[in-house]
Amino acid sequence: MELLKVEQIEKYYGNKSSLTKAIDDISFKVEQGEFVAIMGASGSGKTTLLNCISTIDKVSAGHIYLEGKDVTKLKGKDLYKFRRDKLGFIFQDFNLLDTLTAYENISLALSIQKKSYAEVDAAVKSVASQLGITDVLDKYPYQMSGGQKQRVASARAIITDPCLILADEPTGALDSKSSKMLLERFNYLNREYAATIMMVTHDSFSASYAGRVIFIKDGKIFHELSRGTDTRKDFFNKIIDVVTLLGGDVNDAL
Repeated sequence: MELLKVEQIEKYYGNKSSLTKAIDDISFKVEQGEFVAIMGASGSGKTTLLNCISTIDKVSAGHIYLEGKDVTKLKGKDLYKFRRDKLGFIFQDFNLLDTLTAYENISLALSIQKKSYAEVDAAVKSVASQLGITDVLDKYPYQMSGGQKQRVASARAIITDPCLILADEPTGALDSKSSKMLLERFNYLNREYAATIMMVTHDSFSASYAGRVIFIKDGKIFHELSRGTDTRKDFFNKIIDVVTLLGGDVNDAL
């Protein structure tokens, strides 16, 4: 079933004397339960694309539909409700609140939705178990490793059961072991809970965990790969081939 439809969107920055076209007529669809990676060099427009889908940025032209609803037309309370109830965000720099414990950071979204304590407690413990962070629930961010903070941020993003999880370079601040652990958790959530995930990354290793990769160059879709029945290793090699065509630094991708 189609969950997300991006239809001929464009995004401009600046004014008439100095206009930059960050997104140039991009269209694609994402099915419910897909894990899609967006790849491209720095400045290619991949993060701008994610920001437009998340309504952090407003498109200059075109439409974005989530569950059949045109989110580009949402305003005020409707926009706030859409972000709160439909989207889960995972950022590279975690965006955890330093004065709250992991438990409190994770539960905040449900508290805003005015869920009962019993509902919140059960949900936090369940998602913490899924992501292997039960032992850090009472800790503050400064007491956690980068991998633990990223998993707490991931728990916060998925606890409301959003229809779309948006991840912006989620492994960018992690070491290789923590990155692999997080990506395997993404696969678990995608496989076992049919979570729909869109992940922006410049890293071919991270992208190889997705089921489909969309490559962006100069604000346009350059190429697209579907994993199909490929092993992750074979898919990784195909991604590297496209990265090479894009003009990216393969050593960085590795």
